[in-house]
Amino acid sequence: MSRLTKSFSYAGQGLWHCIKKEKNFQLHCIAAVITVLAGFILKITAVEWMIIIICITMVIALEMINTAIEHCCNILQPDFHPMVKIIKDVSAAAVLITAAMAAVCGAIIFIPKIIMYL
Repeated sequence: MSRLTKSFSYAGQGLWHCIKKEKNFQLHCIAAVITVLAGFILKITAVEWMIIIICITMVIALEMINTAIEHCCNILQPDFHPMVKIIKDVSAAAVLITAAMAAVCGAIIFIPKIIMYL
């Protein structure tokens, strides 16, 4: 197996871990599916699709980074430590801010279409 193939395999294993084990990742994936379905139903434009895809990708990727950071912290410092708490809190806050930005972008795109649809 080539190094490139191994790299893709390892990335797939990481994705599969998040899908199977990480509740927040699963919630973000459900939100992404709902958002994509809404995009099809409300016939969003190509530019709107690009914005939605970027937002979904950013939130999901950042959630995976947050998961990796949390696992590293748990291995390096299994007991409570105030600095580890800060690391985990800041990492989670980065996901929260990105998800909030994605929600605002979604609202800007979808609310006018929902109003016109009604």
